Amino acid sequence: MNRVLINELEFNKPCTIKGWIEKIRDSKYMIFLVVKDITGKIQVTIEKEKMPQIVESLKGVIAHSVVSVTGTAVKSEYVKMGGQEFIPTSLEVLSVAEALPIMDDANIDNKLDYRWIDLRSDRNTLIFKVQSCFTNAMREFLVKNNFIEIHTPKLIGAASESGADVFEVKYFDRKAYLAQSPQFYKQMAMAAGFERIFESGPVFRAEQSYTNRHSTEFSGFDVEFSYIDSFEDVMNLEEDLLIYALQKTKNEYGEIVKEVFGTEIVVPKKPFPRMTLKQVYSEIVKYGYQETEEDKLDLSTEAEKLVYKLSMDKFGHEFMFITDYPKDKRAFYHMRKNGVPQGYDLIWRGVEITTGAQREHRYDKLKAQADEKGLGEDVKFYLDFFKYGCPPHGGFGLGLDRITMLLLNIPTIKEVEFIFRGPNRITP
Repeated sequence: MNRVLINELEFNKPCTIKGWIEKIRDSKYMIFLVVKDITGKIQVTIEKEKMPQIVESLKGVIAHSVVSVTGTAVKSEYVKMGGQEFIPTSLEVLSVAEALPIMDDANIDNKLDYRWIDLRSDRNTLIFKVQSCFTNAMREFLVKNNFIEIHTPKLIGAASESGADVFEVKYFDRKAYLAQSPQFYKQMAMAAGFERIFESGPVFRAEQSYTNRHSTEFSGFDVEFSYIDSFEDVMNLEEDLLIYALQKTKNEYGEIVKEVFGTEIVVPKKPFPRMTLKQVYSEIVKYGYQETEEDKLDLSTEAEKLVYKLSMDKFGHEFMFITDYPKDKRAFYHMRKNGVPQGYDLIWRGVEITTGAQREHRYDKLKAQADEKGLGEDVKFYLDFFKYGCPPHGGFGLGLDRITMLLLNIPTIKEVEFIFRGPNRITP
């Protein structure tokens, strides 16, 4: 008999369900199983006297074992789980579990040692359902707006972006690197005339960072598009994309996210507030922040947190674009006007989730900016993309794991990555 998912069960219609045993309760006359699959759970009610073969097959079986149960779903006013239960005619044990090596209250690092078990919880499954919904909504928005999805190489012959913080790998008889981002190839797509592209894929950063929001491999979502007039066009597109994705996610999961994670999915309004780096620091000193010389170049972690307070106090908004960073802290491929990079960071709930910019598409200026940072020879292949004509363009990259962490108000990125990678973790 074909399997039926639990959320598709019809009353009084014989069928087979398959899933994990979440709980077992063995009483004098009855055995009650809670069986769950990815769509839901149901109580399987077994009368010992009527079903001795099933009782025999369950000897030695504990929670987290996997079963196939054939029978019928019926209404029951005595069962809390949706007012229904499953009456079996046969049961097959597909896999017998051993006692679990971790408990629900284990610390995060112990849970990561047995991540496949940790992921079985309803809470953790929900994390990835929400992330999937959000990612799919972004993809849906972009496809509707004539974007093409591409897949760029993650093994590259030259270190991307700054040339630092890359993983070096042996590639036959030469060196190669794991890509820090798809940046160079996104721009190659602009030079190829694709005009509007996006990509979702892995990103690698060889950073010795041990914060709650850093990892050495994470999932990126990148967008690039041509014929822009300024980086304002890039910010406008990102606004529309995030509003669309957050609205879709709220519609689908807003209530259960509030129930499980105790947080509201807030759909922002346009326009998102915009402030320059200098303006931000002039405001957050009013909150007692002690500005340093280094702050003139970038936002510190503490400053990012205060940007959230500033944005809520001043604009009643969870997001804020920060612009006018000095060229010292921006990538060489950002277009500059009067020496100022034409880009931004987007801060959401006190954490940077995006860097975006208008790119420099003119070969001579781009080469000069690469030479200025000492990258000329290393990025020669990239510079060649711009020798034969390239339209004005820009784009941005989002960290899907950070977004999921912030969306669900989860304190560490370790919980929202399917498998976390950090300086001290390369398994499982």
